[in-house]
Amino acid sequence: MTPTLDRQIMATPNESQRTFTLRILYANGDLAKYRTIRMSKDEFNSCIYNTQNDWLQFLKSDDYYQVR
Repeated sequence: MTPTLDRQIMATPNESQRTFTLRILYANGDLAKYRTIRMSKDEFNSCIYNTQNDWLQFLKSDDYYQVR
């Protein structure tokens, strides 16, 4: 399955905090920045391999907050 073309998700891991910073770049040039809440070690390690579609599904949860 190909990623959605109207946005690109870039995930940056923070191993010491066990969080990810998600930057979403939309086709119109807008940028949104989110951070996951602290994850368990196992959950963090499994999310290292997330695809863009995995992160899109993750963003349907309430396990993150917007960073300004």
